[in-house]
Amino acid sequence: MQERQVKDIAYRLMPGTARKTTDIVIERDGVITVRPPLRLTPEQVDETVLRKRLWIYRNLAEWRDLNVTRVIREWVSGETFLYLGSRYRLQLVADQDDALVLKDGRFLLSRQVIDLGGSAAAQQTFADFYATKGLQRLKQRVAWYAPKVGVSPGEVLIKDMGFRWAVCQASGALHFHWKALMAPPTIIDYIVVHELCHLHHRDHTDAFWNEVDKVLPSWRERKEWLKLQGAALEL
Repeated sequence: MQERQVKDIAYRLMPGTARKTTDIVIERDGVITVRPPLRLTPEQVDETVLRKRLWIYRNLAEWRDLNVTRVIREWVSGETFLYLGSRYRLQLVADQDDALVLKDGRFLLSRQVIDLGGSAAAQQTFADFYATKGLQRLKQRVAWYAPKVGVSPGEVLIKDMGFRWAVCQASGALHFHWKALMAPPTIIDYIVVHELCHLHHRDHTDAFWNEVDKVLPSWRERKEWLKLQGAALEL
């Protein structure tokens, strides 16, 4: 990986892959990443980025508009947090064995977590909750959709994926961001199918989207929801 700049466009050049086309992505943090075919030199990638600069400008402007409404949550009783698309109010409690539980329509967070570790500890506690509770759900959804996509995926893991919702490894393993567990089940299913279809096609060509369409004809609406609402899926 290397940082490059061509005219006024700074981008992150990722290692080349066996894909046939260059994949340009505006990540969730606004960073431009470029994944080229193996055959292209960095200079040729620069040329591709220049040819795509109007698309990049347009999508960066859209990213800035969407992130104006990004939610910043506070670690106080009454704040709302998302799980599987539903909102639950936070309540700080004392004398609780578990650091965080979802009970009676509320997130009950041990006050000791805040007292000892502050917001960083509280954020990690929520991340652990999403990872632990969400793993079984994601394994079930992967198992449900894999035969429909016609693939045999590898290990399913939940981890911090930075600014990606998920990734399909070359080994067939599927890694999902714990933040995806904030989204509604229909959106989680879209993320699952998206990654499973990458076992057929590594890039986002028409052939890839055709595979997605076979399993989820409503993928466009789900993709658009994630694009518009994804900035709110934050702690």
